[in-house]
Amino acid sequence: MANGALSVDTEHLFPIIKKWLYSEKDIYLREVLSNSCDAVTKHKRLVSLGEAAESETPYRIDVRVDKEARTITVSDNGIGMSEAEVEKYINNIALSGAVDFISKYEGEGGSGIIGHFGLGFYSMFMVADKVTMETKSYTDAPAVLWECTEAGAYEMQPGTRTERGTEITMYLMEDEEAYLSADALKPILEKYCSFMPVEIYLHDGEKEELINETTPLWQKNPADCSDEEYKEFYRKQFHDYTDPLFWVHINADYPLNFKGILYFPRRKNAFDTQESEIRLFYNSVFVADNIKEVCPEFLINLKGVLDCPELPLNVSRSYLQNDAYVRKVSAHIVKKVSDRLNFLFNDNREEFEKNWEGFKPYIQYGCIKDSKFNDRAKGVILFEKATGGWSTLSEYLEDKEEGTVYYTTDPKAQSYYLDLYAAKNIPVLVFDTIMDTNYAQFCESKNDKVKFRRIDADLDAIKGEGETDTASLEALFKAAVGKEDAKVSFVTLGKEDAPALLSVSEESRRMAEMMRMYSMQGEGDFSFPVEEILTVNVGSPLVQKLQTLPEGDEKASRIAKHIYLSAVMLARPLTPEELRAYVALNREILMAL
Repeated sequence: MANGALSVDTEHLFPIIKKWLYSEKDIYLREVLSNSCDAVTKHKRLVSLGEAAESETPYRIDVRVDKEARTITVSDNGIGMSEAEVEKYINNIALSGAVDFISKYEGEGGSGIIGHFGLGFYSMFMVADKVTMETKSYTDAPAVLWECTEAGAYEMQPGTRTERGTEITMYLMEDEEAYLSADALKPILEKYCSFMPVEIYLHDGEKEELINETTPLWQKNPADCSDEEYKEFYRKQFHDYTDPLFWVHINADYPLNFKGILYFPRRKNAFDTQESEIRLFYNSVFVADNIKEVCPEFLINLKGVLDCPELPLNVSRSYLQNDAYVRKVSAHIVKKVSDRLNFLFNDNREEFEKNWEGFKPYIQYGCIKDSKFNDRAKGVILFEKATGGWSTLSEYLEDKEEGTVYYTTDPKAQSYYLDLYAAKNIPVLVFDTIMDTNYAQFCESKNDKVKFRRIDADLDAIKGEGETDTASLEALFKAAVGKEDAKVSFVTLGKEDAPALLSVSEESRRMAEMMRMYSMQGEGDFSFPVEEILTVNVGSPLVQKLQTLPEGDEKASRIAKHIYLSAVMLARPLTPEELRAYVALNREILMAL
């Protein structure tokens, strides 16, 4: 049995770092700037603890390009390093000074330290074949000049720097000359460093430009942010000049520690399919452009930023490693979104109704997919009323736990039925999307005492009182339908109402629609018979006249057939066979006049 420690030669490790450390080469600049920010943050912390003197000059980071010398220089006035610290943290690959500093001065409470990974420093060798670093510690220890080549060979000697801080110079390889201009570096800095907590200046000749905003909006107290600031931040970050419908400012503390702002964008039209765009930050340092894992799948259109200083990431800081943490973040987002919806609903119902169509399908889908979200958000789900305006399910049922909800899927095509319900003062909702009907079925699954019925499925709700002998009529109308097993029922409606209406069983219609969807998705040729019921209005004078005609009278057969086809026309388009029969029947009736 043998024991030992694995060893890796630098000459073997550096080629791997150069080629595989990060998926995007531009990240080298982010890593250098992150280290500079850490150096400043560390010094600020020591000043607050009384272990370092106040800085006589404002904290800042400067980025300079020298095209002739083929160099990029990054300098800061942070904590600096002594020779022993350079030996410990720079010459030992992957030994991070941030970890030691946090354990000594910050404890487990976290801090603004960014660089928890030691390998980030060496990302410079992705573009440089030589790097020099001159640094001087805040302790006034002698300055150190460190130089290293792409082969991993370094030299250390006394430096000449007199002020606290660090200056790093990267000597770029010949095929990386594209980076040797301020114009090339500016978009990279804006992408990765726009919100770093220390002012970053990019120098272009004699000019200098401030790149970042040191206090991003999500780091502020929501009470200190105006609506216009939220909208301006949204426009600037996502280049969408249409104001969002609403936003959620997250400032989680315990047990999670993350901040962010999530926006619900306004849909341009009914066919506008938006994808989520969540930008992930790590202590205000940009990590990844679109991390969908941290948002629940039903909020597929959210845009925003999340700053997760406790989010475990791998060395490239681009891939999430801890599913449990991500699930907790996602659950907190669900809670905050539902809380915000309830606030908007209760605070300004009129404005909420005005914007409801913009986010309705996402909220309905969210309730179906997530039971906790449904528990929190179901009270704000609105349904359009056929007569205009909006209603919640609770309002429709007048706060009762049971009842029947009547709806129409096409107010124009079902207008005659709507008129009958309106005459009885029965409210009708408009379900004009698939998600509406899916949500209705979901509500039924949660409460079996609530039933949803399309207005052509339940004519008992609008029938009047009165009974009559219909035995002779039943055979007559079954013959008119042309099916021996045809279903015929009789109700009393008004004298001026249609002599008959066609109703469709809710259950059979739903099954037929489901089978049709399967067929459209290419999952087979499914069909399901729709159960149609001919409901005859015995209050109609025309139906009453039929009862006076002798049995077997041809006139009675033609009238019954005409009543049936007219009922079909009120419910749905005629089939080609029905249309030919209707035209022929009209000709016969008109010729008999």
